[in-house]
Amino acid sequence: MKIVFMGTPEFALATLKKIHSSSHSILSVVTQPDRPKGRGQKQVASPIKIFAVEKNIPVLQPETVNTEEFIDCLLKSRPDFIIVVAFGQILGEAFLKIPKQFCINLHSSLLPKYRGAAPINRAILNGDTVSGVTTMIMDKGMDTGDILLTKEIPVELNDDAKSLHDKLAEQGAELVLETLSRLEKNDLLPVPQNSDLASYAPKLKKEESLVDWERDAKSIFNKIRGLTPWPGTHTLYNGKRLGILKGEVLSGDPADRPGYVERITDSGIEVGTGEKRLKITELKPEGKKSMSVKSFLSGYKINRGDKLG
Repeated sequence: MKIVFMGTPEFALATLKKIHSSSHSILSVVTQPDRPKGRGQKQVASPIKIFAVEKNIPVLQPETVNTEEFIDCLLKSRPDFIIVVAFGQILGEAFLKIPKQFCINLHSSLLPKYRGAAPINRAILNGDTVSGVTTMIMDKGMDTGDILLTKEIPVELNDDAKSLHDKLAEQGAELVLETLSRLEKNDLLPVPQNSDLASYAPKLKKEESLVDWERDAKSIFNKIRGLTPWPGTHTLYNGKRLGILKGEVLSGDPADRPGYVERITDSGIEVGTGEKRLKITELKPEGKKSMSVKSFLSGYKINRGDKLG
């Protein structure tokens, strides 16, 4: 089948690679324009563009895809399907009518749960033990289209947003190929979403990274996992930012006070919370690289009874 692929970040790359290595024909790749990045503000291409250029796939980078000119451009090739994976723009009704069949979106949650921009992070923040991917027919709503296929995967206790992202990207690539195969065989019946079960996964904000030690240790542990690698999780110590990269939930003591250091060993700094203790095992002092607690203790002074936050 003839495919136009739309995607921008790393999450979309696994799907593009799978389609490229399949029997389907990629007519073109649509990705966001190169953006300035880093201290030098050098223009950087998306992972999708880099791969497409390497494979000699035509690349299109409009500032917006909803102009009459760009829609006419894609109409000339008239793809069977447009596959959309984390593209980064809202598609208008006129755009959705371009393919002979329809636009298919790969979403990194088990819809209708976690519609929106940050489903992977929100699943971990909420302590979910199951996540997954969904292919759906795109409509004008926010992740509201009819479901084609879903695939569940477990969320392990040691998963953070990055590791779950990578697992879902691979599972999603397989699911897109399965979806196309079954559509080609006319062996797939779309199922409407139950909006009564819908929840929203809003975009992450930097201010979410600050730890509230009055919360229970499990919630803080999930925050550390869910906000890795961005925006990260931090507390304050002696007025400076102290990033918390990894931690563990411990049983704690009824006398523990939220935010106070209760025990210090080379393997971790145990801090009281609203319920149980959080053991910090890897951290990042302001302006420094990430380090183990043992390395931190060799250069920084922290004592039992000190207050964080």
